[in-house]
Amino acid sequence: MIHQLPFLDDEERRSRLARRHLLAPAHRAHSVARVADAVVGLHATDAATVYLSACARLAEPGAAAVDRALYEDVTLVKLLSMRRTIFAVTEEFAPYVSSSSARAIAVKERATLVKHLREGAQGWDEDRLTRTEQAVLAALATRAEATTAELSAEVTALRETILMSPGKPYEARQSVGSRLLRVLASDGHVRRGRPRGSWVSSSYPWALVPQWPEVPVREAKAEVVRRWLAAYGPATVEDVKWWTGWTLGDTRKALADLGAVEVRIAEGTGLVLPGDEAPEPAAEPWAALLPALDPTAMGWRGRDWYLDPVLAPALFDRTGNVGPTLWWNGRVVGGWAQRPDGELRWRRLVDLAPGEAAAAERAIEAEAARLAGWLGAVRVTPRFRTPLERELAS
Repeated sequence: MIHQLPFLDDEERRSRLARRHLLAPAHRAHSVARVADAVVGLHATDAATVYLSACARLAEPGAAAVDRALYEDVTLVKLLSMRRTIFAVTEEFAPYVSSSSARAIAVKERATLVKHLREGAQGWDEDRLTRTEQAVLAALATRAEATTAELSAEVTALRETILMSPGKPYEARQSVGSRLLRVLASDGHVRRGRPRGSWVSSSYPWALVPQWPEVPVREAKAEVVRRWLAAYGPATVEDVKWWTGWTLGDTRKALADLGAVEVRIAEGTGLVLPGDEAPEPAAEPWAALLPALDPTAMGWRGRDWYLDPVLAPALFDRTGNVGPTLWWNGRVVGGWAQRPDGELRWRRLVDLAPGEAAAAERAIEAEAARLAGWLGAVRVTPRFRTPLERELAS
């Protein structure tokens, strides 16, 4: 007798988002750390995304709660990690992210920096880079926190520049300081402090990070995938490889270490954690306004089950970054933007049955009002702008 794998259809996958990604009102969280763990990590390349993604999932949204998590309690830390993307993850999870992903990226970033220094700056080698790193860490130990510019006043080597892509049309100079602090951050030595200005500002100081316990790389990779499958499963091997940015070999090894279980999905073969093969009860109807680079919208390589490919040109930029998205019951149905005067505008791009359309629009309006309520006078422009966002914001 041939054993038939359990089948988890697209509707089941969309329903899981309501609970596991804390998007339905009944499942919203009461702490920012709970939100970050629910989606494994909050995208932090754009400073505003952490706040918008967290507050979309908080029972009581507000920038102050995210500020406390990032800069006072430090229950969240930012790491250059999976896919060379900056993620905000919980302090408890950070050692696993560091060992599985960030350290390897830091090694590559440092090697690249050494190469660029030798080619595009005078008097630099690996020894001088090491001495400069040590001087930066010593300065931060004394000052508690400082911006790159403030550190450059004390560690003058940071002021020097590197000529990038000499002779090319896009030739440019970058400061040693901006590159070196990025390497120290990816290696878990420093973190970004509270921005100088509002929470949407990209001007921030650096602070030292207490050294985390060492976690064996293989154990760390298995833990990252375990958490990811708990939040994003079922998913394909390609989804896991894409999200982590690892090699196919490392991805398969981590899945094998977990004993990941095969199921059938519309795309073919999917994977879940052992014991997670059964469908769950349907979720309540829900709507969400998620920001650019939100972890749910960027969670999988294969997205057809929640995002019609015909919508991609309007909702993504040319390099694959998603803009602000409008969700209804686990599907992307449109996008939204904030105008310079603060008005939130949205547009539905997917046809719905008349009765469902009315319910969806009521729920979307309620979510837009909720977002506008905690944003107040703050104006948010995504770092990576998309065609629909630009149009709605104009």
